[in-house]
Amino acid sequence: MLVTMKEILDHANTENYGVAAPNFFCEVDARAALEAAEDLNAPIILDISYKNSMDIIFTGSYVLRLAEQAKVPVALNLDHGQNLTHAVTAIRAGFTSMMIDRSMLDFEENVRQVKKLVEIAHSVDMSVEAELGHVGKGERYQSKDCGKLTDPEDAKRFVEQTGVDCLAVSIGTAHGSYQGEPRIDFERLSRIKERVAVPLVIHGASGTGRDKLAEACRLGINKVNINNDLLQAAYEEIIAHDMSGNGAYGLWKHLKNGYKQRLMEYIQLFGGAGKAWQSNQHGLIRKEISLVE
Repeated sequence: MLVTMKEILDHANTENYGVAAPNFFCEVDARAALEAAEDLNAPIILDISYKNSMDIIFTGSYVLRLAEQAKVPVALNLDHGQNLTHAVTAIRAGFTSMMIDRSMLDFEENVRQVKKLVEIAHSVDMSVEAELGHVGKGERYQSKDCGKLTDPEDAKRFVEQTGVDCLAVSIGTAHGSYQGEPRIDFERLSRIKERVAVPLVIHGASGTGRDKLAEACRLGINKVNINNDLLQAAYEEIIAHDMSGNGAYGLWKHLKNGYKQRLMEYIQLFGGAGKAWQSNQHGLIRKEISLVE
């Protein structure tokens, strides 16, 4: 059942649980993610970045068909869109949401660019996620310039001025594999949640630690982006089997199973299991848009 990300996350915000948002690269892991969600009767958000797809419009065409056929609520989200070209491509691909990542800019310019894209996206019923503060890279986690934590008061102003549907916050997580022990600022998260009405998102969940992720969801995180841990699980499943000779024919089966099983663990950890619902809509109706330069 294809729905908007806003519908999924507003439900999660009301019920206080986290929705898994796995990154996918192709049909194999997209199917694994959807099967995991269906097996656990959980809503799910499929994330794909512009740079990780050889043809994001083609990828969107078949993943949308899979999402429409799914028995649980599914949103298809552009992850870390960087500019207008990325946003318009996501619209053409039929995505139901987009993340606009201008977190490296100063506050005012971040607001200006995100607000413009929110207006475009909302005109075609797309949800919008943006990031305030900046989630850095795990390999630089020990560096002083690794990321910038989100200021709670700035978060309140940002949401009010942009009209975003959900906000990715920086509270100590980092993208990719960590160098050092993750330090999550739960007190900061609580202060942001008190000031911001829209659902909150964390990026860089891989390697953060299960107890920390569970606590983050308990304190108000509603979307959890996960990637590296799923890829590691797929790799571990492959090397656990004899791939010599005809064993190589099992490559894709093992990859899919490793990815799926680890994702199921996270869906349960975040509190999403059993939270799927049936929509009154018979499919998502999308508007046409004419973009004028």
